[in-house]
Amino acid sequence: MKYNVLHETVYGYESPVVLSQQLLHLTPRVLDFQTLVQHRISIDPAPAETHTRDDYFGNPVTQILLAALHGKLSVSAESQVDVAPRAMPAGGDAWEDVRDGLRRGGGTLLEPIQFMFESPHVELLRDLAAYAEPSFPHGRNVLEAALDLTRRIHADFTFDPKATSVSTPLREVLAKRRGVCQDFAHFMTGCLRMLGIPARYMSGYIRTTPPPGQPRLVGADASHAWVSVYCGAVGWVDLDPTNNVVVGEGHVTLAWGRDFSDVTPMRGVILGGGEQDLEVRVTVTPL
Repeated sequence: MKYNVLHETVYGYESPVVLSQQLLHLTPRVLDFQTLVQHRISIDPAPAETHTRDDYFGNPVTQILLAALHGKLSVSAESQVDVAPRAMPAGGDAWEDVRDGLRRGGGTLLEPIQFMFESPHVELLRDLAAYAEPSFPHGRNVLEAALDLTRRIHADFTFDPKATSVSTPLREVLAKRRGVCQDFAHFMTGCLRMLGIPARYMSGYIRTTPPPGQPRLVGADASHAWVSVYCGAVGWVDLDPTNNVVVGEGHVTLAWGRDFSDVTPMRGVILGGGEQDLEVRVTVTPL
């Protein structure tokens, strides 16, 4: 599939902003299954300084500095991306074997090991392990277990944009069993990490309009989140608990990290501004 992705962010300020520094995760990653054909970021007012680099996780980021007075900031990122299908891995190890192999460690395992621990938005709670354990009986293939966990979260939790905010803790998400894709991705990530299975928080997009005859995926019209599970010898497999699907050519990968705090599409600091209004629009159009 080839997509055009348009991600528009507009901040309106109560009073003029004197100085603004922003970090943007708005450039899709180049991966074995994903090609970035074209990409541009338009910013109004024009920044005084712009720098691009890769962050610690290899995500492309753009840093901007605005030094002129402004009452509004508009950032528009437009990308054309080719996304190829991914083969579903066959075989794989029992989940305990994956866990125990990681506990023994080794130089080749340092990359997945860093996604086993608590992070700012993923508190490792005993209740998360209790929720996950029915999907992980003794000897079960790690991917089969993760797929079952994905299915259960989709069945047990209700998508409700008004139920949570960015700062809602996982214990509250579990109690309410309501939230958005970010909450479900954090929740599943915490469940896996509590059992000793590495899990990455994935940020990206899903197509706005579904193919003929297929249901519209939940989470379109905004940036989306899902989970990448480390499955031992077969590597990383991406699963979307919000929609109960294995991630494929319907998803565009933007960035990954330990949780949302590592891959926020746009964040920064400002001098002045007062109260802020934020408007975000995302459109993913198949080409």
